[in-house]
Amino acid sequence: MIALARRLGQNYAYVAAGVVFFALLVSAGLRSTPGVLMVPLERAFGWSRDTISLSAAIGIFLYGLAGPFAAALMQRFGIRRVLIVALLVMAASTAASSLMTQPFHLVLTWGVLSGFASGCVAAVLGAVVVNRWFVTHRGLMMGLLTASTATGTLVFMPALAWLAQSGGWKPVVWAVAIGCVSLVPIALWLFPERPSDVGLRPFGASHDGPPESAPASGLLQAAFGTLARAMRKRDFWYLTGTFFICGFTTNGLIGTHFIALCSDRGLAEAQAAGLLAAMGAFDLIGTTLSGWLTDRYDARKLLFAYYGLRGLSLLFLPFSDLSFYSLGLFTVFYGLDWIATVPPTLRLANEVFGERDAPVVFGWIVAGHQIGAATAAFFAGAMRTVQGDYFYAFIIAGCTGLVAAALALLVRGARAVPMPAAA
Repeated sequence: MIALARRLGQNYAYVAAGVVFFALLVSAGLRSTPGVLMVPLERAFGWSRDTISLSAAIGIFLYGLAGPFAAALMQRFGIRRVLIVALLVMAASTAASSLMTQPFHLVLTWGVLSGFASGCVAAVLGAVVVNRWFVTHRGLMMGLLTASTATGTLVFMPALAWLAQSGGWKPVVWAVAIGCVSLVPIALWLFPERPSDVGLRPFGASHDGPPESAPASGLLQAAFGTLARAMRKRDFWYLTGTFFICGFTTNGLIGTHFIALCSDRGLAEAQAAGLLAAMGAFDLIGTTLSGWLTDRYDARKLLFAYYGLRGLSLLFLPFSDLSFYSLGLFTVFYGLDWIATVPPTLRLANEVFGERDAPVVFGWIVAGHQIGAATAAFFAGAMRTVQGDYFYAFIIAGCTGLVAAALALLVRGARAVPMPAAA
């Protein structure tokens, strides 16, 4: 690690970011797997769709709730340790689910254990790594790391859907477990705790900054004390509200129920997973571009555009004929906008709360995102069970997107102090 760092110099920051990119990719694949398992588990065990949706909702909720505590854990015990332990727990919990026979087994493995562990390998991890390893190009790098969640869908979904169709649900969970555990030696080998550990400065830094110190308070005080300070500012509520809607309209609705929606209309699971994969490919482009734009333009206006377009696309889908062509159009349009909201939201969090508190505050904002996702995952499943289709679930989600667009313009941030453009 040290020898490679000496050869690459400050460019080693991209190696550290690359390790995190792949960890986020695998974590995203794990969190998207319930969407693939929904129909196979329904067939194998006869469990209702709202029961399966409940486990997905719990996993998504805990995935978000873990965020602020994960940020505090990283500050106290180090990013590297938290990352490795989380990957091991993710692997163990998904492998254990191969033995499940009752719904509570599904909730325990894919809901509770994998939810907490994957929450430590999420957007908060990307935010902490970007703030620690980069001084310039922060928006662009956050866009790239955020895009790894879309890439996780791109890489995992078609293969997992094929496994589910050809071999049932068990090969799916074993594939995810193997993917998680395979990253542990890579993280041990290539990921140092901080740039100074390999004799480097953060990328773009011309001099050494003040040394980092672990928070003097305990874990709970660090997480909840930071939350208490953040709650005094209206911008926290605006950002959390918009991110609640972000999760409601992406992971919770599309990520969990899109394959089931397509299955209701006679589209094969592998084809529907292919559309989600294409959505992930377009999001890789859209989120990276969003990071580049965030380094240069008003983050509030970017969020207004992203949420407004997302709301309109969700309102369009239930009124379309849901043919392969209309779904293809939706895939392109929605994919470009999937999680493009993360880089501008992180920039506003840094501006409002400062770099010391921003990672933990961003963790709480991400918790709002996952509460929204969990709400949509269960709500849409319940609507499907009661009404027999997803029509009103999509109409309601589209309207919330328009609400988020309006909320984004209310964030004050640091309008008078624009961030410098990337070199």
